[in-house]
Amino acid sequence: MKAPTDPADSGDTPPDDENALFRQAVGEVRPVGNGRVAASAPRPKPLPQQTRADEVRVVADLLSDPIDPVEIQPGDMLSHARPGVQHAVLRKLRRGQYRIEAELDLHGHTAEEARHELVAFLDRSTRAGLRCVRIIHGKGLRSANTGPVLKTRVAHWLGQRAEVLAYCSARPVDGGTGALYVLLRGRR
Repeated sequence: MKAPTDPADSGDTPPDDENALFRQAVGEVRPVGNGRVAASAPRPKPLPQQTRADEVRVVADLLSDPIDPVEIQPGDMLSHARPGVQHAVLRKLRRGQYRIEAELDLHGHTAEEARHELVAFLDRSTRAGLRCVRIIHGKGLRSANTGPVLKTRVAHWLGQRAEVLAYCSARPVDGGTGALYVLLRGRR
């Protein structure tokens, strides 16, 4: 059996640093080339995901269920509250005791334009953390014998929106039966 030799005796001196030790253990290295592999695929362009989600939501809202053929007349008072909204909250809303933080006027809009404007307005208001807004839809006095168009549709659309807790016709000083106070759900 051979006795272990001292490195100092063999003439090979151990390297001083770990990198040199690694290079000595691995030996000669040569790069492996493969011409068949493509470099890297180009990165996709960044997509505004929130904008895309908003656009999808608008399209989904436009395709929602049809208007309920409830007869609403120009002078009718509107009122709606989701289950769980206290009567005191709705009474305070009817009295105009919440500060109006934003307003949307839909006079002169077609039903399609009004729908688009309303959805965008509610989205902006909710993102901004607003609690109470006013929507002016008009009384429908110039509508044909079919009754008020926007008034009926706005009431229906608001009832479909999850962020709307309650709405009611405004006080006469704020537009009366031609406008609505809308109470929005707070940010989560």
